[in-house]
Amino acid sequence: MAKTYYKYEPSMAAAVIFIITFSASSLLHAFQILKTRTWFFIPFLVGSLFETIGFIGRAIGAEESPDYTFAPYVMQHLLLLLGPTCYAASIYMILGRLIRLLDAERYSLIRSSWLTKFFLIGDLLSIALQGIGGGKVVNADTEDDRSTGENVIIGGLVVQIIFFSLFMIVTCLFHFRIRKNPTARAESINTRWELFLVILYITSILILIRSLFRLVEYAMGHDSELQSKEVYIYVLDAAPMLIASTLFNIFHPSKYLVAGKQIGDGSDSEMQLADYDTAYRPVA
Repeated sequence: MAKTYYKYEPSMAAAVIFIITFSASSLLHAFQILKTRTWFFIPFLVGSLFETIGFIGRAIGAEESPDYTFAPYVMQHLLLLLGPTCYAASIYMILGRLIRLLDAERYSLIRSSWLTKFFLIGDLLSIALQGIGGGKVVNADTEDDRSTGENVIIGGLVVQIIFFSLFMIVTCLFHFRIRKNPTARAESINTRWELFLVILYITSILILIRSLFRLVEYAMGHDSELQSKEVYIYVLDAAPMLIASTLFNIFHPSKYLVAGKQIGDGSDSEMQLADYDTAYRPVA
């Protein structure tokens, strides 16, 4: 099978715009993580770097048009596919920390000591399937090979959507319960935790929109409308992920997951937050 890397001519301008914006967001995330020592947010930074490098691959492809080469295509295909799964990993960790911060373990559908582990297992499975499938697609020599790879990617996306949907159910139920019967910690803590929950909802919905787009894209096949026009990947993938990344630059976890002492008892798989100065607390 003759390799067809793109069904369209990639836009250099669009790629450069997203290289610049994702680079800026990534640099700010790196600065925020180092300054506030929110190490658990490193996967989110990795996701933003994946997006940046992925669009560098698309820019190289646009420069090479029509004589595309393999390496830039692989770069953009795999990294843009896997970036949002890294976002999801940090988002899963955030909920577990917020539950412990508010002393509200009893309101969680899943025990807080297992919550992050459970969702990270789903995330790792999704990453593995999408990575394997993506590798098969970019190395496909026949239509059957490509179809097999796309089916594996679809499986990974289905896993991601199932776990992320369950995560949203757990989050919404937790929010409902703690609003109905707030803990003493929730009422006394000097942080706008409900605002941060809203940010979690928004970013989760953005990732779900992107995942559903990718699912439909691969389910419809290589010759479909969604894979034949570049505009869809920017409107339904790149833009939602950039918004999610920017939202966490503005509403950084260090502003909301701090109560003047370390959070958690070491039972979770995540690294614990370090102590913060009161300067990192949001102003009431």
